[in-house]
Amino acid sequence: MIAVIKTGGKQYKVAVGDKIKIEKLEEKEGEKIDFSEVLFLGDEKNIQLGNPLVKGAKVEGKVLNTAKEKKVVGIKFKAKKRYKVKFGHRQIMSEVEITKIT
Repeated sequence: MIAVIKTGGKQYKVAVGDKIKIEKLEEKEGEKIDFSEVLFLGDEKNIQLGNPLVKGAKVEGKVLNTAKEKKVVGIKFKAKKRYKVKFGHRQIMSEVEITKIT
């Protein structure tokens, strides 16, 4: 069975046993988390589409760790103006293992 969940303003396609990296969660390592915003639920025979959410559907997961990702570097540059700015950002991400889809 697969599901499409919404968290952190993004959508993720998940199945039981998948490990996904999502934006920082408040839960600590080892804690359980419930994703109640399920947009799609289905397998080979049955499909449930939400309008916008599937009623009664829930995806459970376990937080494995929280760490920073690799640095993303950007540059602003204006020609003939002696303007050049380099900047970087490291996003904090949580790794979650999906344990149950109901």
